[in-house]
Amino acid sequence: MKALQDLEIFVRTVDTGSLSATARGLDLTPAAASAALKRLEEELQAPLFVRSTRSLRLTREGEVFLAHCRPALAALRDAQLELSSGRQQVRGMLQLAAPSDFGRNLLLPWLEAFQQLHPGIQYRLHLSDRVTNVYSDLVDAAFRQGDPPDSSMLALPVDLTNRRVLCASPAYLAKHGAPDTPLALAQHACLCFMLGEDVYDRWRFWRDGEEAALRVGGGNIANDGDVVRLWALAGRGVIYKSGLDVAADLAAGRLVALCTEWQTEASPIYMVLPGRRQLTPGLRLLREFIAERCAALSRA
Repeated sequence: MKALQDLEIFVRTVDTGSLSATARGLDLTPAAASAALKRLEEELQAPLFVRSTRSLRLTREGEVFLAHCRPALAALRDAQLELSSGRQQVRGMLQLAAPSDFGRNLLLPWLEAFQQLHPGIQYRLHLSDRVTNVYSDLVDAAFRQGDPPDSSMLALPVDLTNRRVLCASPAYLAKHGAPDTPLALAQHACLCFMLGEDVYDRWRFWRDGEEAALRVGGGNIANDGDVVRLWALAGRGVIYKSGLDVAADLAAGRLVALCTEWQTEASPIYMVLPGRRQLTPGLRLLREFIAERCAALSRA
């Protein structure tokens, strides 16, 4: 459906701020993505973006259209998925790998909802913060955070807009106060994640062309991302986590976002496969389903 894809290109371009990034994420050429935006503008008889050599900015008309486009696109996707599930009775075992906190707190309930649409699907789910090797491990696909290092793999975007969030519990902030800038984290207990022997304790932030990067410490370290989140909920310190992983805690007030005027590190989500030949109808439908759930959670 070309009209549906044009809407998808428009929304993704707004979210990524880059037409070339949108084209890469949808496996299109930049010229095809640009043509889609031109078709929309011609059909609406209004400019949607102000273009420069370095950036894209929504016009007033673009902002109005975006407010209507997001819910309409979500409804169209749901209808398309419902029709697809009726036509295409996918079945079989999907062997999936995912990071512990993303898998346990988000992917697990989403897989249950997907299974209700496709009762012929079963799962073998591997939850671990160890990076799964999709070539040698017994998995069909792996969900990963961050850009895949191996360009030979097929990395299908699930959420390219996801970013890290600096946050802490209200109890911790009441006792220790909130850092007014990222550099003030040197005086706070910072809870870190480790993978193997590598501790991810270098946190980076940007504002108005200025970068703040520091090596943090003073708090607990765990090799399980969900343990780090639970420590933060218990008031043990500050965390720098994927926005999707802490979205529910932020919405419920269990965690509070800090230094929100600073841009944080990107943490895109991909579904990674050995190659396009391994992209079965079941995995294709699952990626679309999970991508929509991620987009809805990010909007909320």
